[in-house]
Amino acid sequence: MSTLVRRMAWRPEKASEPEPLVTREWLVTNGLGGYASGTVSGVITRRYHGILIAALPAPLGRVVMLNGLAEKVRFADGSEVALGGEELAGQGPRVYGASYLTEFRLELGLPVWRYEVRGLVIEKRLLMPHMQNTVHVTYSLLEPGAEVAGDGAASEAHLELRPIVHFRLHESPVNSVLGGPYVLTVCGERFEISAGANLPLLRLSFEGDSSAFTVRAKRKNEMFYRLEKSRGYEDVGELWSPGYFHCLLTPRKSATFVASAEAWETVEALSPAAAKEAEMTRRNELIAAAHPAAKEGPAAELVLAADQFIISPAGRVEDTARARAAGDEVRTVIAGYHWFTDWGRDTMISLEGLTLATGRPIEAGWILRTFAHYIKHGLIPNMFPEREKEGLYHTVDATLWFFHAIDRYVEATGDRITLRHFLPRLRDIVDHHIKGTLFGIGIDPKDGLLRHGQTGYQLTWMDAKVGDWVVTPREGKAVETNALWYNALRLLAGWTTEEEGEAAAKDLLEYAERARQSFNNRFWYAKGGYLYDVIDGEGGDDPACRPNQIISISPRFPILDRSRWEPVIEVVRSRLLTPVGLRSLAPGHRDYKPRYDGDLRSRDAAYHQGTVWGWLIGPFVDAWLKIHPDDKGGARKLLEGFVPHLGEAGIGTISEIFDAEAPFTPRGCVAQAWSVAEVLRCWIKTASP
Repeated sequence: MSTLVRRMAWRPEKASEPEPLVTREWLVTNGLGGYASGTVSGVITRRYHGILIAALPAPLGRVVMLNGLAEKVRFADGSEVALGGEELAGQGPRVYGASYLTEFRLELGLPVWRYEVRGLVIEKRLLMPHMQNTVHVTYSLLEPGAEVAGDGAASEAHLELRPIVHFRLHESPVNSVLGGPYVLTVCGERFEISAGANLPLLRLSFEGDSSAFTVRAKRKNEMFYRLEKSRGYEDVGELWSPGYFHCLLTPRKSATFVASAEAWETVEALSPAAAKEAEMTRRNELIAAAHPAAKEGPAAELVLAADQFIISPAGRVEDTARARAAGDEVRTVIAGYHWFTDWGRDTMISLEGLTLATGRPIEAGWILRTFAHYIKHGLIPNMFPEREKEGLYHTVDATLWFFHAIDRYVEATGDRITLRHFLPRLRDIVDHHIKGTLFGIGIDPKDGLLRHGQTGYQLTWMDAKVGDWVVTPREGKAVETNALWYNALRLLAGWTTEEEGEAAAKDLLEYAERARQSFNNRFWYAKGGYLYDVIDGEGGDDPACRPNQIISISPRFPILDRSRWEPVIEVVRSRLLTPVGLRSLAPGHRDYKPRYDGDLRSRDAAYHQGTVWGWLIGPFVDAWLKIHPDDKGGARKLLEGFVPHLGEAGIGTISEIFDAEAPFTPRGCVAQAWSVAEVLRCWIKTASP
């Protein structure tokens, strides 16, 4: 089997223009919610960058423990070369390695840097053993410098690595510190850094030829985080290092640095070579298990990207104990890296692309059962806050997407046992919606449509809120929530009929039919030739042209009359479609924002007011293929803009959002679950037979 590789070529002569190295980011995850992430250059630009962000039990959550390694190569003549990079306040980025880097690549999604230094070819690799808060960084000398004959050539060198430490909640400001003061303990060839009794030890080790550690503490002041500044946050912080590891680097033996929040028994259970082999095998098996149309090229990259979001939440220990006691497992979906936790809506929309398209149906079932456990008042959680054990329920649509996800799961697996287990809960959800539940969510008895709204709460997926300002409140009857409500009723009616007979589903079909008739009578905006976004809102009926209307066509049971499919799709195509998804608002509206940038208030004002969302390409492709079932080629063209994007922001993955106008600059999270899931799902759906 050939290794899946994505390359980012770099020429050392471009070292004076290192911007691409500073703006492109890599991400490695551990299956627990923890991760390692940074820029190709090594310059830290976000609060979330580091090579060990551990996922710890509540109330800690994800904690930055190790920001990175300051790397130097020393030669026998006393000269030295720094690799990596940094940026100090007011000085601009110093990309030391730009003059020596010849290639950055992802091998099966894992980052590899190749440097040529005085004839030496040095490769650096980083991985996180699965289900561990551990990182391995390995350096190998591939060639002894014979290619550079004469003076200046080297056959070996000394490698020096200085761990850069900063204990901090990963979402906290860069000038904050968790615990302290730091205390270094030396235990033979093991090293431990403590930041206080309530935090795990940071355990360090280093294996190499003639390896040793020199205790020489150093503070790095005035570290500048450029993306934090652009986002309006604290942007200058301080880092600390206890000393440095060093070894002789020769072709005979690689050198591996290990950092971990795990017990030594876990850290040392696998050698670095065995850990690498295990992780590469795991990743090859992920591709082997995926749909036949996703075993190579961009789709295979997305299979590996999808794996980053599926986690066993380390923070919710009780959940894991409960599930395992019942013979089950807990799985959930991180909505996006770096700052999102698990969100109900994102999980249900992503489920098919992340798990079923990738050959992971067992985990799909675990995810569904995990969320089913949390149903309250007829709702699944909107999201689980960082460092907390209980979810928040302010959502009108996540629970309706739950029905959609179950439908995709049952169709893919035929698992009627799980379906039967869910049926009473699904009926309870519907009953709560009919009677009325939290946040003003309930059926309007006048027309059978689903309404929602409570002052101060954002309940649909357009959920930006700054302080008390709900940017897109959408109170009333939203177009996509009613489409999803109808789909949920029809799905439940079908399952109920199959399991209990037609009589048991009679009322469900009646509710569905009333909603369908009212929807088609009320939501058509004749003047524009498309659907109102919200009706019966505070300001009446809202004719803003938004992508939400496409969901009236895309589900298994479309609520919109067939005669209106073409005009809706044409309006969405002509006014909202871009190469990387759909705009959240059509140009020309008074609230339209062409760019997503600035401080939090400025960004949230644009978040759903024009900004392009990648995940929306999924419902659009579904709707397109309902009208053009034989035009898979045309549908595939709708996805082509995502292919170059795989090398533009988060390498090998897909961003959360994009500017509303060309060049459609990637914004938000560099890796977003539903973006990856929907593009992968549609890539498979549009594959040639």
